[in-house]
Amino acid sequence: MLYRYRIADNNTRMAAGMFEGLVAGHAWGMVMVALVGTLAGAVSGVVGTGSSMMLLPVLVYTYGPKQAVPIMAVAAIIGNVSKVLAWWREIDWRAVLAYSLPGAPAAALGARTLWSLPATAVDIALGTFFIAMVPVRHWLRRRQFRLGVWQLAVVGAVIGFLTGIVLSTGPLSVPAFAAYGLSGGGFLGSEAASSMLIYVAKVLMFSDLGALPPQAWANGLIVGMALMAGTLLGKRFVLGLPPQVFQRLLDTMLVVSGGVMLSAAWR
Repeated sequence: MLYRYRIADNNTRMAAGMFEGLVAGHAWGMVMVALVGTLAGAVSGVVGTGSSMMLLPVLVYTYGPKQAVPIMAVAAIIGNVSKVLAWWREIDWRAVLAYSLPGAPAAALGARTLWSLPATAVDIALGTFFIAMVPVRHWLRRRQFRLGVWQLAVVGAVIGFLTGIVLSTGPLSVPAFAAYGLSGGGFLGSEAASSMLIYVAKVLMFSDLGALPPQAWANGLIVGMALMAGTLLGKRFVLGLPPQVFQRLLDTMLVVSGGVMLSAAWR
């Protein structure tokens, strides 16, 4: 009898040790999420994109690939709210509606498609997409396309569907709003408002699919607050850097994030 109690006690201690290790690892992951989220919010507040790509490797490490996507969707809503508030008076609502009205239902469809895929396929899709965006982004910028309202609506539907699948399509949406003729605060605010509406549709679909339990909502809110803090606190420091630095930083983020996802797929 005493022997059984000793075995039970040893098993309890082992389980407690494993739990403490998991909690410690999760706490370290949350610290990294908060730090990277603040930096990502600062960068995204100036260049209009980049927060999801900077946060993705940390979120995947902390929560896993499938949970990282809905958590980032919740966080993206909060992060975009800060940019909308910052540039409210300069937002082009005609462009916002043209882009997001077809883009929101397309994003919901993309999110449903994503949730039916295995985790390995999610890793491969995200990694391939991010790396492919490096040459595509530069090609779009060199071509200097000009978009009208109806063309922006078509682009919104396509990018919205991709946003539902691949977490972030900032490297595509940023050139789209620039091609419409927006710049400065109007560009940042309009792109953020459109992204916010599209992510709302994506989050609603994830919630309907049962992919957003209370813990995922809480994690998304924490990440979103870090993004908002970075947008509000870091903007004055980031504005002093030349545009070329941001372009290189964005390319680096795309390649690194894509590489991390592809390596995770083959583990």
